[in-house]
Order: sequence, then C-alpha cells, then structure tokens
Amino acid sequence: MGEQRLEQNTPLLNRDQLLTVGDLEAFKQQLFEELQNLLRERRTNENKQWLRSADVRKMLSISAGTLQNLRITGVLSFVKVRGIMLYKHEDIIALLESGSQTK
Repeated sequence: MGEQRLEQNTPLLNRDQLLTVGDLEAFKQQLFEELQNLLRERRTNENKQWLRSADVRKMLSISAGTLQNLRITGVLSFVKVRGIMLYKHEDIIALLESGSQTK
C-alpha cells in the first residue's frame, strides 16, 4: 500500500524529458556558436558605412514593406545605386535611438 502512494506522488517522466550531461554540453556549444555569429555579424555591420536593404531589415526586424514605407515617408534616407538601395549605418542607429527615446 505504501508503494502505491509513492508511485502516485512521483511524477512520471517520459523519455523526452530526460537531460544528460551530453545534452547540456551540446546546448552550451550551440548557444556559444550562435552568440559568436551574432557578435561577428554586429561587428561587420558596424564597420560598414552603407548597408543594403536586407541588412537594414535584419537590424530593425522589419519587413520589406515596412522598410519601403520608411523610405516613402522620409523617415529613413537612402541612395539608389544601380538599382540597389543603400542606407547609411549612422542613419539606422539614429533611427533606433530616436525610437527608444520615445517609448
């Protein structure tokens, strides 16, 4: 009878809920690699004076349509060279800073 109570109070674990030291090591390695990639990307973008639309959309986490609206409304200045829209890195940073001050 005592064994039944123990079984009822003990949560059942299924195979997907068990973690091993190897799992934690793999997670740590994956997280470390992702952080390195983010830092490397950030350093690369900071060194660029001009950014393409894809870089800007990624930095601001916005869609292509939202970026187009920013251009049309004059919120974000750009230059067009051979069909490629280019944006000054300092303008993107200024936009980010002005947005964070208004919140």
